[in-house]
Amino acid sequence: MPRSGKFGVNFSTLCLKMTDQDQIQALKAENAQLTTLLTQALARITELEALVLKSSTVKTSKNSSKPPSTDLGRKNQSLRPKSDKPVGGQFGHKGRTLKMIDTPDVTEKIYPDFCNNCGLSLQGAAFDLVDRRQVIDIPPIVPITTEYQRFGVGCSCGHHQVGSFPEGVTNHVQYGKNIQSLVVYQSYYQFLPFARLQDFFKKVCHVNIGKGTIENIIRRTAKKAQPVYEYLQQAIVVSFFVGSDETGFKMNRLKYWFWVWQNAMVTYIVAASSRSKQVIADNFPDGLPNSILCSDRLAAQLSTITKGNQICLAHLLRELNYLIEAEQHTWAMEFKTLLADAIRLKQTQNAYDKDDERVKNIEQIAVKLLDAIIWNQQFDDKVKYKQTITFFNGMVKLKHALFPFLYHKDIPFDNNGSERAFRMVKVKTKISGQFKSLHQEFAVIRSVIDTAIKNGQSVFNAIKALVDAPVPEKAAG
Repeated sequence: MPRSGKFGVNFSTLCLKMTDQDQIQALKAENAQLTTLLTQALARITELEALVLKSSTVKTSKNSSKPPSTDLGRKNQSLRPKSDKPVGGQFGHKGRTLKMIDTPDVTEKIYPDFCNNCGLSLQGAAFDLVDRRQVIDIPPIVPITTEYQRFGVGCSCGHHQVGSFPEGVTNHVQYGKNIQSLVVYQSYYQFLPFARLQDFFKKVCHVNIGKGTIENIIRRTAKKAQPVYEYLQQAIVVSFFVGSDETGFKMNRLKYWFWVWQNAMVTYIVAASSRSKQVIADNFPDGLPNSILCSDRLAAQLSTITKGNQICLAHLLRELNYLIEAEQHTWAMEFKTLLADAIRLKQTQNAYDKDDERVKNIEQIAVKLLDAIIWNQQFDDKVKYKQTITFFNGMVKLKHALFPFLYHKDIPFDNNGSERAFRMVKVKTKISGQFKSLHQEFAVIRSVIDTAIKNGQSVFNAIKALVDAPVPEKAAG
């Protein structure tokens, strides 16, 4: 018989019961461990799903600040919605055509010598003007060499007086101002690389010009442009509206940056080795206290001392396009609609009073969409909507900079003016590959060129005015 305890309990049965309890506890512990692993796995799956959705949404020029040239395998797509207007010239558009002039430089009269019908001579007959045709051409370019000969004479007072060469004639042999102007024009406006520029002068202008000479002409012209360049800087300081941006470029394989500050009348470009706010401090030590500054959301730009800020809505719309494609939250869709409605108001009318119901409606919708308490509850999945939440928080901080353009006619809703100023930088780097030198000179001369264009002036005449100017005393060395 099995041994029993004091209370008559079977020992084997008790051991069996204790074993069952241990197994139950072990199974409970294992179940809790599996539950924890399952929770972690589900969280990881959700995170990976968000990453897959993000990776499947390719960033292009339509949903980011990437240039259209990087949109491989697809046509460039504008953010502008499709218009219902017909393709081509619009009704009322005045076309331009080649017109005849009343005072041609050369006139060649064509008379018939004999009658094609009977063969009789027509010499001495009275002719009538039947028709005119004009051909516009330029003569072959032939360089003209002007020699200045200086003479001296002895005065009755005993002094020997010598004639003076014209201003700017400083060397035994040098290139004239038209050639110098054409060098700068072709290099910094038409963007011919030095080799092609040399080929143009040799084969078209019949002038052999070296690379070093081209560089010296550009450097000298940039020095002469320095007073104008400083004036443009001061014009920016006192401007009511200023748009600013920055873009990278290669200088001897190192990353540099062009910065621009511009408005409808003035462009001021700076070449710098960094993208930090120190560049702003170096060029505008007191900031831009009189200006409304339009920029993207770069922290350095937003740190500028200004009268106010306007965020570029074109940048925001591209970011929203990406968020809608990648994370598909209704907030991004509604916020995009709000910005599009505000832009349509600007396109309808230059400026509005703050009491205007249409503007008040825009502001009221913005208040609701930027209410952190309400919308933080809607972002239930913090992992899935991570980028949308980050963008939302940024808009909450910058809500004061969203709609100033609605109240002032001179404030645009985008920063396209700054991007247009940089377009020529990209053209030059695509042609030449990178800057090897003369990046500072490029910033100075392009500032003058862009300003001339904005004011309806001839680019070549503006460059020629720089070439004609004396070298400033502080830059003469």
